[in-house]
Amino acid sequence: MKAILTASLCLCLCLAFAGCRTRPVAASPPCCRELKAGQSYTDSSLYQLDSLWSSDAGKQISLRVLRGRPQVVAMFFTRCEYACPLIVNDLKKIEAALPEKVRQQTDFLLVSFDSTNDHAEALRAYRLRQKLPMQRWTLVSGKADDVRELAALLGVNYRLDARGQFAHSNLITLLNVEGEITAQQQGLNQSPEEMARKIVLLAGQR
Repeated sequence: MKAILTASLCLCLCLAFAGCRTRPVAASPPCCRELKAGQSYTDSSLYQLDSLWSSDAGKQISLRVLRGRPQVVAMFFTRCEYACPLIVNDLKKIEAALPEKVRQQTDFLLVSFDSTNDHAEALRAYRLRQKLPMQRWTLVSGKADDVRELAALLGVNYRLDARGQFAHSNLITLLNVEGEITAQQQGLNQSPEEMARKIVLLAGQR
């Protein structure tokens, strides 16, 4: 009996360790990368901003953590009924148009207009609904003044209407690794090839 119990215990331990080995490791979003101190920024870098943003990972971040990789940026809000799903779809098309190696080196940033409603839980639910990969996509919201400042730097106009919806520009912006604007795509349902080509060029300069 003792031998049987010992053998059963060994089997359970082996299965437990096997389970640990095969359990998938959750990917970290770009917002959770380490911020390296003591770095300077160019005059035209958006990473000069001191504002802090709430990510869907429940973390307060500076945009500076995104430095070092091309960022494809768009503004949106989670309750958006028409344009934002199309903008996100355009971002997905750009992502899909990239060669695999470049895609793995490129991040996508969604910044919400809605400082009141787009808290971390709302952003997290939007990520799940849109099936946005954790390892390349960052979703953030911020204080109203910070959102207004970033929108102005990106050239995005917006206003809140009587129904609580934001009327806004439909603009996708490409930042280089230093956070400088290098290209923009205006409008909805655009072909992804031109923006993808510019991202590939950026990747080739690194």
